[in-house]
Amino acid sequence: MRLSEFAQKKIINIYNGEILGSAGDSDLLIDPADGRILEIILQPPGRLISRSEKHPISIPWSAVKKIGPEIIVVDSEEGDVFRR
Repeated sequence: MRLSEFAQKKIINIYNGEILGSAGDSDLLIDPADGRILEIILQPPGRLISRSEKHPISIPWSAVKKIGPEIIVVDSEEGDVFRR
């Protein structure tokens, strides 16, 4: 898959149906040794406008369950988002 295709997808937590954000608004933590994606890191909305106590959402690659044509499905066992 090309990065441009990945960036167009929405990220959804299957546990509670919450839309966590867009892959295009994320950073990827990549293992430099072998190029594997370790985490998807989503910044909270409005991060440049206000200094609220919102934290980035860190999604371990192991939580990614399915990548479809339009969405990326992740699963949080606790039903909560992954906060850094």
